[in-house]
Amino acid sequence: MEPTIRKMLASDWEAVAKIYEEGIATGVATFETKVPSFEAWDKAHMNECRFVTAKNNAILGWVALSSGLQPMCIWRRCRSKCVHCKRG
Repeated sequence: MEPTIRKMLASDWEAVAKIYEEGIATGVATFETKVPSFEAWDKAHMNECRFVTAKNNAILGWVALSSGLQPMCIWRRCRSKCVHCKRG
């Protein structure tokens, strides 16, 4: 089965957060130092611009566009994209 791209669901958060945590651990994927709660992440990213790629029901990666309401002053009123892929 080929990977598919679909809209991210709230129920995907556990897998998305794990991939995000892998990216944070590299020290180069984001300025974040820990995975936020789903509520904080949800508020910081536009609902209509969240997608995951999945294969056999396993999330392989995700992409989202920030809402511009990020708490970090360097990102305030800016849109940024996040693209994270599962390692391995």
